[in-house]
Amino acid sequence: MIGYLILLLAVAAERVLELIVSRRNLRWSIERGGTEVGAGHYPAMVTLHTGLLIGCAAEVLLADRPFLPALGWPCLGLVLASQALRWWCIGTLGRQWNTRIVVVAGLGLVRTGPYRLLRHPNYVAVVVEGAALPLVHTAWLTAAIFTVVNAVLLRTRIRAENAALATVPT
Repeated sequence: MIGYLILLLAVAAERVLELIVSRRNLRWSIERGGTEVGAGHYPAMVTLHTGLLIGCAAEVLLADRPFLPALGWPCLGLVLASQALRWWCIGTLGRQWNTRIVVVAGLGLVRTGPYRLLRHPNYVAVVVEGAALPLVHTAWLTAAIFTVVNAVLLRTRIRAENAALATVPT
């Protein structure tokens, strides 16, 4: 169980690093005339992702969920793969990557890296991680709740992002 809690702390630290990168990129974008769209759902997204980490720890501790190697190890592999995909997205988008939806006039769509394969690869990473991270230690209830709520939130998020991307020259 200690190893799982360390994993959750590592993911939390990674999220803090993402927010630092995002804040830096937001400043860069705003300095270049960038505008944020779809900000209304952002607090819900932050709450959901914070809740994922808290839910994972709470369910494992309070419900005494066991580590099942046949489930846990493959899910850990998926968590690591989702992190790799997320950072590939961040690296590919560079200063254009953000946890918010920000459009900077004059910057075209990125069509390299994972974006040459998928329109929203970062959300693939979010979906995979959101299901796999709890299941590393059989927190199935957290996995189910996060997956359902995240699907609703991503529907809103992707609509807002697609509308914003439609204004970007290709």
